[in-house]
Amino acid sequence: MSVQSVESLLLVVPPEPGTAGSVSPDTVVAGLPLLRRIVLAGSRAGFSRMLVQISHDGAERLLGGTAASALTDARPPDSRHRIVILSANVVPQSRWLRALRETDVERERLYADGQLTAVIDTHDPSIVLAAAARCRDVGELLAALRVRFDESKLDVDETGRFPVTEPADAEPAEAWLLRSLIKQREGFMSRHFERKISLAITRRLAVTRVTPDVMTLVSVGIGLLGASFFLSSSPAYQLVGALLFLAHSILDGCDGELARLKFMESPHGAILDFWGDNVVHVGVFACMAVGLSRAQEATWPLALGALTVIATLGAAACQSRAIMLDTAVEADATWIARFAEAFSHRDFIYLVIALAAFGKAHVFLVLASIGTPIFFVLLLWVGARRRA
Repeated sequence: MSVQSVESLLLVVPPEPGTAGSVSPDTVVAGLPLLRRIVLAGSRAGFSRMLVQISHDGAERLLGGTAASALTDARPPDSRHRIVILSANVVPQSRWLRALRETDVERERLYADGQLTAVIDTHDPSIVLAAAARCRDVGELLAALRVRFDESKLDVDETGRFPVTEPADAEPAEAWLLRSLIKQREGFMSRHFERKISLAITRRLAVTRVTPDVMTLVSVGIGLLGASFFLSSSPAYQLVGALLFLAHSILDGCDGELARLKFMESPHGAILDFWGDNVVHVGVFACMAVGLSRAQEATWPLALGALTVIATLGAAACQSRAIMLDTAVEADATWIARFAEAFSHRDFIYLVIALAAFGKAHVFLVLASIGTPIFFVLLLWVGARRRA
């Protein structure tokens, strides 16, 4: 059954006292009050409306600036709705809520998963909202709805939610959310080393007022500072530059992690992040070329640098849309597309560190002057095949 033409409603109700009686709506999870995190996730999941049964002093304040409103202030809808009922102690992933909004269910039947969540597709949503207004918690609401509707077991992906049953659960919930931030495109070292550091930093930034854009600018600044050290042929200077380049790569992950964790993604932020990263790469290649030209007292390194910079910018232009949308290579993609995807990983930074330790960072420039144009051509080929 298609639900594309059906209005969707996220109904957030208090948990049963026995299961999460000590959990408050303003319990902070990864920098956001629990209730606010729920409704922001619902908004990101594409719900047409979000209603919250207010049962806690100050809870309505947590909805400020969101698309959610209090259940008591809502006008009963008079059209068919897909209603997702969620206990207010559940930390949800947006993808999980979206799956509940889009899953196939039989009309006028209640699908429930314990006392955590339920889904119902009904032509008379006022029945559900009226029951919610009368009931004190999700347990009472589901019991009331079972009198009116036949019930089936709701098949859910349990990896997409995290029940918070006591305040101490906020910390493991944060860890769970952070693990979910790992992108689809990850190199080996990025996944097993850099991400551990960036996620630890992001966890601490989440409770501050630092924005993703600020982290992007800090990352770019550190990367460009590191690039300047490649003007020297000294191993010590080059190693410092390479380590700053690595620090840039680690911090470059924090801005996207912070944005996704606190629902602060924006088109301009994605543009700033993507092109800031490429500006650092251009700066590194340019400084390597100038440094090698000075050391060799020759102009050919400048030609290599120019070729690498042009190919880098061309490849960035080809990649920009896919990168900003965080799209992965399809399972049935050609070997060229898979190679291009793998080539874009930034594990090459560890080669730069190894070469820089011996004052040989220019070797990477030579390799990049060959590999980057090839990468650019591959991206053009992939793009042409996808358009065909």
